[in-house]
Amino acid sequence: MTPLEMPAREIARQVQSGALSAVAVVETHLARIAAANPTLNAYTEVTATRALAKARDIDARRMRGEKLGALAGVPFAVKNLFDIAGLPTRAGSKINRDLPPAETDGALVARMDAADAVLLGALNMGEYAYDFTGENVHDGASRNPHDTSRMTGGSSGGSGGAVAGGMATIALGSDTNGSIRVPASFCGLFGLKPTFGRLTRHGSFPFVGAFDHLGPLARSAGDLALAYDAMQGPDANDRACAQRSLEATLPTLESGIGGLRVASLGGYFGAGGEAIVYEAVRRCAEALGTKQTVEMPQVHRARAAAFVVTNVEGGQLHLERLRKRAADFDPATRDRLIAGNLVPGAWYMQAQRVRSWFQGEVAKLFEKFDLLLAPATPCAAPALGQQTFTLNGQEMLLRPNIGVYTQPISFVGLPVVAVPLHGLGPLPVAVQIIAAPWREDLALRAAHFLETAGVVRAPVAL
Repeated sequence: MTPLEMPAREIARQVQSGALSAVAVVETHLARIAAANPTLNAYTEVTATRALAKARDIDARRMRGEKLGALAGVPFAVKNLFDIAGLPTRAGSKINRDLPPAETDGALVARMDAADAVLLGALNMGEYAYDFTGENVHDGASRNPHDTSRMTGGSSGGSGGAVAGGMATIALGSDTNGSIRVPASFCGLFGLKPTFGRLTRHGSFPFVGAFDHLGPLARSAGDLALAYDAMQGPDANDRACAQRSLEATLPTLESGIGGLRVASLGGYFGAGGEAIVYEAVRRCAEALGTKQTVEMPQVHRARAAAFVVTNVEGGQLHLERLRKRAADFDPATRDRLIAGNLVPGAWYMQAQRVRSWFQGEVAKLFEKFDLLLAPATPCAAPALGQQTFTLNGQEMLLRPNIGVYTQPISFVGLPVVAVPLHGLGPLPVAVQIIAAPWREDLALRAAHFLETAGVVRAPVAL
């Protein structure tokens, strides 16, 4: 197995022991980026000089007998809405390229670096994170490593393409309405959207303050847990970031699923898309020992309210840019942001009331169950340029509706691990394992169990 295919824990173990040098790991990945990125278009900037300097430092410290971090030598990359010292934080836009370079790394980039992970660069994304396709009008579309005529999903499209294509072991993305889970599904990866407020967002470009989450994508549940543990911790710079003690997530993966109460979400989540996505849920449910199905009440209303909050907060954030540089936006993004500034305040207040009510109803479900299963997307990866797809027997616009199953979960900030199933069709799909707030550990345990059982997997597409 080459470093391109190794899980993060194995790379770190070999670098820590001296069986593999961090420089060799980085050089292998930089060569892969040089070969594959012209096709896959995952990276917008490659930080090769920084990466090699970090790798040399890691190897030198090992030679001196110093203790290395838990992610020693592990190559990672980040969606280009994360601050990277020396680079403008473009957030997928044309406008942000005129910003001065970031003076320091974003908080999560710094925490990964402190764990001795090696940053390889910044990744392509949908403009200002308002996208589910991975098609950027300024930088070009990210291409799916499993079929380059297909979408990666968005808005963390480069994050999905980089990890699935062997160009990074771990990638960081953001998820406001599904932007980690959609690329995880289309690219066949594991993805973690943590509880709202679990991981600091300081040093990243915002979209919707009420819903923005940051988290990792990887090719194993263990890699998710390793990155998640490295990034946890309170941060006074993000008012939403909870002042909670760290949980030792990684060691709990092996504890199995005994006693966990699991159900599949039916109703809204159980029909309307491609048969493959419901078969994926059925297989995960069977492996987790459940045939029980439950429903979330009024999910369609929750999703409608999420649209209102997204448009209003996103529109307000970009109001001055819309006034001064409207022509420099992707027209599809621009028009939705303009619409958000026209929404009556009463609608926004009512959407927030719906949110509060929906949180209470969802909390009742978690009095009976520890984990809930649902599809991550209603279909496998569509073709690049595709504008519509069939949902509930109707032709629907693709860009706003791919998040039909992810958006209601973000609306109330629940933690989710997306797990990939390959082999059910020509392309992979993912299942959401949804837990109660602050119980990422339970979702990761279930993901690891399914991976160990061979139900879910994330092979690299080389």
